[in-house]
Amino acid sequence: MLLKKLRWTIKRHPFLYMTRFRLLSRNSTEDAIDSISYNTWNKKEDIPEYFQEMNAKIFERGKPDSDLERVKHLVSWLCAHTRVGPGLSEPSAKALETMVYGKGGVCSDMAQIFNNFCVINDIQVREWGTTSAPFSRDNGGHSFNEVYIKELQKWVLIDPSLGMLFYNEQEAPLSVVDMYQLVRGGQKVHFRSFITDKRIEETQVNKNYLNPDITPFLICDYRNKTYDRYLKIARPYLPVFVIHFFVYLSGKSYHYKFPLDDYKRIFS
Repeated sequence: MLLKKLRWTIKRHPFLYMTRFRLLSRNSTEDAIDSISYNTWNKKEDIPEYFQEMNAKIFERGKPDSDLERVKHLVSWLCAHTRVGPGLSEPSAKALETMVYGKGGVCSDMAQIFNNFCVINDIQVREWGTTSAPFSRDNGGHSFNEVYIKELQKWVLIDPSLGMLFYNEQEAPLSVVDMYQLVRGGQKVHFRSFITDKRIEETQVNKNYLNPDITPFLICDYRNKTYDRYLKIARPYLPVFVIHFFVYLSGKSYHYKFPLDDYKRIFS
């Protein structure tokens, strides 16, 4: 227990947290990120076979015709068959197996396995994170996703950990940029889960999404196959932040794009 606590403390240390953002962050624009998706760097053949096996169970009664209903069904199944617990930082197939058997997983783990399921189901997807600007230790950040819904012809924010979507006053689903722009403009944003009896803590939504100090960033260039390989080899021996640093030195690391704010505000 003491060793686990020490590992968690090191992983969450503000120096490491801030160093990661200094190394990986880049300013961007809404137009520049419009065509970016996780699918660009991750093809179906790059996703571990275990995801295909579980996907057959998820859609054993067939797939809905629309992108949005397919995504809702996928998220509903994941929420029903996984449990929240400690962060995993495992190869993706191992992370999925651990979460399905109820031994843990946090929002970033859920966002990552959701990415892979979207790829094998021909859904364009991308992953977002948040932090506070300026940085505050009271907000550890959050991870969620955005999917391109063909029938709506737009990106739509989805939180797979909560089965939650955001809507404007006209009940149209919102993209990540839409949502944050409305919040910053003082306009009303609605949110709700499409999972029956799913309880959403309003304080958590305010902290992770509606707080004016929150800034979103898009996670780009994440290659699942690359990180799986490094984690399989080194995870038993090295801390996760060391493994990620080796990937960074290899030139194959992911990076963050900030479309709404200057990322340097984090350090002010």
